[in-house]
Amino acid sequence: MTQAHAQPGKVIPIAVDTGTAYGRPAPTYRRELAEVGAGTPMGELLRRYWHPIGLCADATEIPRKVRVLGEDLILFRDKQGRPGLVYPHCAHRGTSLYYGKVEEQGIRCCYHGWLFDVQGHCLDQPCEPGGGKARDRVRQPWYPVQEQYGLIWAYMGPPEKKPVLPRYECLETLDEGEFLEADDNSIGGGGPRIIECNWLQHYENLVDTFHVVILHASFSGTQFVPEMAVMPQVTWDTQEMSVRAISLRKLPDGRTLRRISEAGLPTLRIIPNPKLGRFGRVESLGWVLPIDDHSFRIYVVGRVREQGELARMRTRMNGKLWEEMSEEEHQRYPNDVEAMVSQGVIAKHSEEHLATSDRGLVMLRRLLEKQLAAVRDGQDPAGVSFDPGAPPVHFTAGNYLVD
Repeated sequence: MTQAHAQPGKVIPIAVDTGTAYGRPAPTYRRELAEVGAGTPMGELLRRYWHPIGLCADATEIPRKVRVLGEDLILFRDKQGRPGLVYPHCAHRGTSLYYGKVEEQGIRCCYHGWLFDVQGHCLDQPCEPGGGKARDRVRQPWYPVQEQYGLIWAYMGPPEKKPVLPRYECLETLDEGEFLEADDNSIGGGGPRIIECNWLQHYENLVDTFHVVILHASFSGTQFVPEMAVMPQVTWDTQEMSVRAISLRKLPDGRTLRRISEAGLPTLRIIPNPKLGRFGRVESLGWVLPIDDHSFRIYVVGRVREQGELARMRTRMNGKLWEEMSEEEHQRYPNDVEAMVSQGVIAKHSEEHLATSDRGLVMLRRLLEKQLAAVRDGQDPAGVSFDPGAPPVHFTAGNYLVD
């Protein structure tokens, strides 16, 4: 407090400004949850699962650069039709295989012609006697890949812990007239294909049900349908490999919309289409792919009835896609991407003031922490299976009408 004299003998206390930004401690973030590089706790957890790294059409006879979990890699397809994913620098002298030539048996380095197959075996060293008599001793680092649902999947973890590539009930059981479509536009991210912030900011957004009413309705104007602007009654629960948000909204006709969204392990977004075109089980799945600590993208596979149906799900404001909007329009009509990226490339967790509406977020962090502990203790995380005959994974997400 300071003092001021209004009249002789009388002291009036004056409050000093408090709560300014001066002296604010440097913010921190939850490293064990956010960082995805090799050797980090989350990086090792995520490497125990399969991840989509591209559309099947991305693997061609022209080598393609991909960045996954902080690692730079080269994706290609040999002339036998087999996809391959290898470390970019040739095991001989380090020239990038991005400039390699794809052949029948694999990819050949442009510098001295060493040839590697899709599992990194060195098949030919043309500058060496006999094509390289010791070539069997050389192995180009590589990762296993498989194709499913129109996507190429990679497993980047310890070989002895490689699980089977899971199948999903909502993509295995198609209704009449439906077929599967894969999309790489980061549908659900609200912005460009590559979103410049940490993956966890979007993953947590999946169970942040109340932001739909504010961000997607009252603040930016209704981005989905009027019914989504109704403040819901929300409960959350934790399943073996997901956190569910169960929202109830009263509709004008007296019925109730029971909407279930889920965030699943390892990075699954199980979000029913908010445009209410269909009711029933969720029609698409998305996988949040951490490119590195500061960027991610989303691959989506869904049951559709028309080609291009997934791409038409992308949000438009003022009739424009995100990349077509001006800076002023982004300010006036922010979407998920603005809400997430503006937190910083990695959200400042030490500065959070969590409230009751963040209960699902807390539950999701605890689910991740439980898996981190399992891997640390030598156990397998939830949602991995080593049984090729395992049934498809089932989720309860969807839009359901209740009388």
